[in-house]
Amino acid sequence: MLYNLLTPLADQIQFFNLFKYITVRCGGALATALFVSLLVGPALIRHFARIQHHYKTVRDDLPARHAETKTGTPTMGGVLILGTLLLSTLLWADMTNLYVLLTLCVVAAFGLIGFVDDWLKITLKRRGGLPGRVRLGAEAVVAILALYGVSLVLGTAALYTLFIPFFKTLALPLGVWGFLAFGSLVIVGSANAVNLTDGLDGLATVPAMIAAGSFALIAYIVGRVDFSAYLLVQYVPGVGELAVFCAALVGSCLGFLWFNAPPARIFMGDTGSLAMGAALGMVAVLTKHELVLAIIGGIFVLETVSVMVQVTSFKLTGRRVFRMAPLHHHFEQKGWAESTIVIRFWIISLILALVGLASFKLR
Repeated sequence: MLYNLLTPLADQIQFFNLFKYITVRCGGALATALFVSLLVGPALIRHFARIQHHYKTVRDDLPARHAETKTGTPTMGGVLILGTLLLSTLLWADMTNLYVLLTLCVVAAFGLIGFVDDWLKITLKRRGGLPGRVRLGAEAVVAILALYGVSLVLGTAALYTLFIPFFKTLALPLGVWGFLAFGSLVIVGSANAVNLTDGLDGLATVPAMIAAGSFALIAYIVGRVDFSAYLLVQYVPGVGELAVFCAALVGSCLGFLWFNAPPARIFMGDTGSLAMGAALGMVAVLTKHELVLAIIGGIFVLETVSVMVQVTSFKLTGRRVFRMAPLHHHFEQKGWAESTIVIRFWIISLILALVGLASFKLR
């Protein structure tokens, strides 16, 4: 909004030239999301604590020490993440950019799905929230509609191609239908992978923040013809504006982490985890770095695979591979301290982000 309002006045007031630079607006978006989070967070926590005093926000099968320390902690803190993300992006991004508009729509829709899921659990005491098929169906419809909108307006051969990291020229043509199917799988899969990871204080927030920061850099590079040509990656005109959105997501995560750091004062719930995961998936698809997301977001992939392996093994053999799934609960059952699990997962996330970014140069 500031970009659209102030840059036309740059000829009269030279200071407004600053708003033309994506890097400046990235800094503004991050700072705005962080500041607003710190400002409204305490009141939001008090509100959710008041309306959720009767609701148990932890699983019944967790270790006793886990349940004891977290009982009474309110959920739905994702409202803070989603609200500050949308506000900061609206304020600092170019709101005529189709990539930004569609990404905001997807994130808001996934956040709404998560909100309804959380609200059903709290108000109706439905432990499972929305039925799984209904939730996945709604997510798939949102993702497909958004990607179809992209294909109608910005459909190019590059958009319908899957680029393989670490290779200069290796790419797989997907076609329109393949793009819609694979792209929606990435978005929905990313959203639910973050949702599965959100089980310990700060566990999902920091890896999501690292991934968002990484994709801010990726979007900036891919959106510049000179940088993309030098690094031999596909140039996507206009997608650099998503760097502002990613910076806003980093600021939102930082602000939420202030209250979610151990011991958490609030949990993000499905409202936050689905919105954050969808944001990462959408940006990965639009920047044509879907497979790099699987590397940078390797923690989310690992957590999801642990659940798939556990369910498959139990159905086929009646035996469990892990003591408990997702994976972080397996280590918790083995006696690891929560802080140990969380910090080690953060370290792994940082290493994976460096590996994913290294794919730009190692080609």
